[in-house]
Amino acid sequence: MKSPYQTIAETINKHPATVAGLFVMLLLVAFYGTSLIAMETGSDTYLDKTTTRGMLYDKYSDSFMSDSIMLLVETDNVLNPQVLEYLDTLQEDIADERYVSSTQSIVDMVKQVNGGVLPRSDGEVQQARALVPQEVMDRYVPSNMMTIGIITLEPGVSSDVRETVLNAIDSAVAISNPPPGVEITVSGDPAFAQQMKDEMGSSTGVLIGAAMLLMILAVGLLFSHVRYRFLPVFIVATGLVLTFGLMGLTGIKINMATMGAFPVLIGIGIDYAIQFHSRFDEERRRAPVDESVVTTITRTGPSVLYAMTATSMGFLAMWISPVPMVQSFGLVCVIGVVMCYLSALIIVPTFGVLFKYRPREENGSAASGKMAAYNNFLGGLAVKIAKNPVPILLILGLVAFVGVEMDSEIKISTDEQTFVPSDMPAVVDLKKITRTMGSTQTLPIYIRGDDVTSMDSLEWIERFSRSEVHDNAEITEATSIVSLVQQYNHGVLPGTDAEVAAVLDLIPEAEKAKYLRGNMETVIQFSLTDMEMEQAESFINKVRQDIAWDKPPAGIVADPTGSLELFTALIDDIAKGKTQMTLLGFGLILGFLFLIYRKIGKAASPLIPIMMIVGWNGLIMYLLGIDYTPLTAVLGSMTIGVASEYTILIMERFYEERDKGSGVYDAVQHAVSQIGTAITVSGMTTVFGFSALVLSTFNIIQNFGVVTVITVGFSLMGAIIVMPAVLSLVGRSWRPDQGNTAAK
Repeated sequence: MKSPYQTIAETINKHPATVAGLFVMLLLVAFYGTSLIAMETGSDTYLDKTTTRGMLYDKYSDSFMSDSIMLLVETDNVLNPQVLEYLDTLQEDIADERYVSSTQSIVDMVKQVNGGVLPRSDGEVQQARALVPQEVMDRYVPSNMMTIGIITLEPGVSSDVRETVLNAIDSAVAISNPPPGVEITVSGDPAFAQQMKDEMGSSTGVLIGAAMLLMILAVGLLFSHVRYRFLPVFIVATGLVLTFGLMGLTGIKINMATMGAFPVLIGIGIDYAIQFHSRFDEERRRAPVDESVVTTITRTGPSVLYAMTATSMGFLAMWISPVPMVQSFGLVCVIGVVMCYLSALIIVPTFGVLFKYRPREENGSAASGKMAAYNNFLGGLAVKIAKNPVPILLILGLVAFVGVEMDSEIKISTDEQTFVPSDMPAVVDLKKITRTMGSTQTLPIYIRGDDVTSMDSLEWIERFSRSEVHDNAEITEATSIVSLVQQYNHGVLPGTDAEVAAVLDLIPEAEKAKYLRGNMETVIQFSLTDMEMEQAESFINKVRQDIAWDKPPAGIVADPTGSLELFTALIDDIAKGKTQMTLLGFGLILGFLFLIYRKIGKAASPLIPIMMIVGWNGLIMYLLGIDYTPLTAVLGSMTIGVASEYTILIMERFYEERDKGSGVYDAVQHAVSQIGTAITVSGMTTVFGFSALVLSTFNIIQNFGVVTVITVGFSLMGAIIVMPAVLSLVGRSWRPDQGNTAAK
């Protein structure tokens, strides 16, 4: 029975134009799919909404979480009567927008102490100012040159609605005709999210463009010994279009992590293209085109398939991550490597047949001479290593062990504002607001139960709130439905459930909705000092312990939630997930290779260098001071996927030579000199592709780029230096009559 690869080869030889036409039609469909791609930001990229924590966060968000849009007003004198009148008019216009729950600024405070009207002169303004509590003035008017207005949206609005409201506010500000010298900036978390999405869109295009340009440069420099050296660039571009098209057609969105996936795909895809192109060029030097097509597809096709599958195993391991953006990174990478593999498998031989491919003449070619010299160098180095495997493995293994030990010392960063460009206007504005108003961090305690307005529940809320404020220096204030009930009941809690119900009836619905939904949901809002994520994580864990110690009444449940809890919990998710992904990646690849080769020694051989590379990665991250983030957390499993390709290709060629009757050292020499040259070229072009990540304005992607470039270098070292040592030990027992299990 013919193998699928034999069938593909025969089809291309007989009907190359038809194959090319079908592929072009597929590309046209993919181009349509690219128009359907959307961007994704926010909690959905960090928190799995199918988990208990995710569902709790969603319920709290729908009921109580209100996004706030800030208006940063700067002028010579914000308390000028004309400025106050302008702000009052603007505030009224914004308040009429749909989904705006409330607006608040110094205008409201001044009107409240001035009989409900605005002062008309500087003297009246100063009189009203004297009546406003000083802490309120300090918060809303830190100086005569700046004031801040707060626009609160309705709870539970979607990101699309939030963007619509934000655009409406931008338009209202643009046409508001402010007095001379008045400058207004729209800021806050919604503005930050929108700017981040816009920046992601432009940055993705820049990253892909830079990666392609760098790859063209690398291919031009390193792949000049073959004819049509830029063919791999076209293949990768095709694979990328197919990937984008499938993403658009299946509804997979681009987020901060998947932005970093595309240069990775370019780097890996160029490797597949070069492997097929190099083998076809090699075969074409000694055989006609049709035979070269068959040999390339039937020999290189399975070998690269095993490497591609092993690479995919590393990316598949990311699907167990509790962080959705890591899962999507793995998914996009799997789609991408498959598309790039299929593109290389079809395009190289089809192009060869249609254009009657002829290799370059070797004589007189300086590039060919350099490549031959490099081949000889690699072969000689491999033999020396193969003759002294134990010292090499011990020394490099010791370095890897040190790296594994230092990995636990690497800091984990989950502050979203550090992920994006530091000069992004929304970040600058948010920092200005924080300096002006103080910390905007809060920790909500989401309380659910049969009757959260019962006396037992309210007394527990009051007791717990008071004790937390007293015992935790991080808490500056606690507000809840109890605060409102006391405000409307002369500063004290009522004595009976009936009295509570009567007081609740007095409270306006708009005020009550901030803390209470029906009688089954309520919330305590703790206002906090500004904290680093590690400190916040410790603080939230203490609050959880306090809830466990001072339990709510029977039938009532209380849990911390909200954005701060989300990002602090992300620290644990990253710490646990990166280890689990790495171990699963090793397990998946080992299982896959065992199914292919049926021998544990042969299956484990490609993983030995990769284990060392993972350790080297930890050491270099520690030495360079690079933190773990949701993106760099994928480094372990991604390393397994990328490096396994190189080690498997070396091993496949080694056993192919052994099947021909070569001795261990001859097989090592030939495998490394032939495949080693190809993976060096493809590895260096991969480095050029990954280098585009370093050009990103997103700090999270830039750091990821640095470590991935280093990882590819380590992967080449593992394949060219460590793999010969491993093969010289494991491959000695191989006999030619055993045959190549993988090929069968």
